[in-house]
Amino acid sequence: MTPSHGPGTGPASRWSDLERPPLNAPALRRALLRPGSLWTSVDLVPGTGSTNTDLAARAASLPEGAVLVAEEQTAGRGRLDRTWTAPARSGLFFSVLLKPDVPARRLAWLPLLTGVAVATGLARAAGVDTALKWPNDLLVTVGGEERKAGGILAERAGDDGVVVGVGVNVTLRAEELPVPTAGSLALADAVCTDRDPLLRAVLRSLEEWYGRWTAASGDPDAAGLQAAYAAGCATLGRAVRAELPGDRTLTGRAAAIDGEGRLVVALPDGGREAVGAGDIVHLRPAD
Repeated sequence: MTPSHGPGTGPASRWSDLERPPLNAPALRRALLRPGSLWTSVDLVPGTGSTNTDLAARAASLPEGAVLVAEEQTAGRGRLDRTWTAPARSGLFFSVLLKPDVPARRLAWLPLLTGVAVATGLARAAGVDTALKWPNDLLVTVGGEERKAGGILAERAGDDGVVVGVGVNVTLRAEELPVPTAGSLALADAVCTDRDPLLRAVLRSLEEWYGRWTAASGDPDAAGLQAAYAAGCATLGRAVRAELPGDRTLTGRAAAIDGEGRLVVALPDGGREAVGAGDIVHLRPAD
């Protein structure tokens, strides 16, 4: 689109693409930073390499509930350091600092919990049915096909912190897709692509699910999280091929998500094997 130049603006203005206005930081703070809320700060930057990297570097000096939002990421990362890029103001790119008091074996549920929260928030605010691909992808339907519209990355930060990063394509256009299998909320016919209410809805949903999970000492079954994830997970029930380190491959049917957040694969010989997100290189449909 041709940039529109209003009074006092130029080609590099943050308002140059009127279909992608900037986020309103003061309004986000008013909505989210309330007494008793999980969220303790909301910082918005015009651009950065990675919100996860930046927030992790400050984790020791910040309380739980810090939120860092970027209008653009130039070195966004997915799982296994895969790159994530998108045009400025075309999506939600943010990280949160959490310090859950739960058993260490339950921490693998944090990215899955975040997936449930993001899908729930987007369903409410954008009217888009967002499915989850284990372990960390957000899927939407575009033209009858499943497309990846977002991803989640959780990383330890210090002794007791976890930084969880989320990237969601909101207004990405067909000609801007990095790969043909990518999608966006706009391409999935979202009823709302205003990023302010979308971000508020996602963070409120994350606060709700995180509160349930931590109140249950990280038990995903008691928190209702395990059932919610299974209900929204597009991976379950499908034939999959898990590519593991050392050129090992596991093929079978994705049967369940166990209590530690691992994918349980039903093997052709009748056996079952559970694989964790850290054990897998790729998860693909079986031929």
